[in-house]
Amino acid sequence: MRQLHIGLIAVQAAFVAPQLVLAHDDAQHCEAVQMSVSEAGFSETVLVTCNGDNAVVSSDTYPDHELMTGIVGTNEQVPVPAKSYDAPIPLLPVLGDTPQTRDAALAVAVNGVPIFDYTGGGEMSQDDLLHYQSQHDTLTTQQLDICGGHAGRGDDYHYHVAPTCMIEQMKNAGDDAIIGWAFDGFPIYGDNNPDGTEIAEGDLDLCNGQPDETFGYRYHTSTEAPYILQCLMGEVASLRDLPRTAPLAPASGGGGIEPGRPPRGGVEGLVFTQSPDGRRSMDYTYEGEAYYMRYSPSETAGCYNFETRTVTNDGSVVSEEYCR
Repeated sequence: MRQLHIGLIAVQAAFVAPQLVLAHDDAQHCEAVQMSVSEAGFSETVLVTCNGDNAVVSSDTYPDHELMTGIVGTNEQVPVPAKSYDAPIPLLPVLGDTPQTRDAALAVAVNGVPIFDYTGGGEMSQDDLLHYQSQHDTLTTQQLDICGGHAGRGDDYHYHVAPTCMIEQMKNAGDDAIIGWAFDGFPIYGDNNPDGTEIAEGDLDLCNGQPDETFGYRYHTSTEAPYILQCLMGEVASLRDLPRTAPLAPASGGGGIEPGRPPRGGVEGLVFTQSPDGRRSMDYTYEGEAYYMRYSPSETAGCYNFETRTVTNDGSVVSEEYCR
């Protein structure tokens, strides 16, 4: 396991004071965000508009690739498209003096899917960043599907590691292709440098990034934890104002769906299927019993009719309409 604390030494030395590091102007940065989406082939489902200080990446957070299949440590939650997810990408990013974290997305992929840090235990503290969080590692605890994502507390799909299925879909897939943008304005690349060379041991800092000649700074994915950015090196005007998907709520009123209770030891044979008419089903077994979560669009826009038999509900069949 790569020693995460090594990167902190470089971080503390490099961030004596905030500094503008962009190697081009805001118009060029706007174009870079737009081109990263269009060249990857996602412009039909992801909209990029530049307003004032930000490029806003808008989507429903729902990708066009296989979902949920292969998860063992399920939280018994399913992905539902968001009404509107607007991710602001600063056009003039500035490196800060303290890495920033949050218990929600830190970035957005070029297909419009949010990107979280590698953990599933809530917001990491500054001390957590220095030490590998094995008990909260969503990859090693088998909480992720074969594409590097899962549905979380907001009943939304998001990535925690390299989005492998999305990368396979990208028309411009390669080491020089940007796979996402962090909410501090800096790009995210794959496991190698954009020129195709390998990243040397110790080159990546605490947040899994390094200096970049074009953008001033860039993040990377990696085969070892933290797998993708785990914090933001750049300044963010307000972490509180960054996008966050609210969980589904009963159409009859009341609060959102309570997070599921992960079945101890995990489930078997989890498969997620979906039909062109919007019907979706997540089926799995636990201790020899069959469980499922099935849902389809209701007559009310943004709402879904659910029928579930889950471990969380002790095997009872529950039917209810939920809405965004």
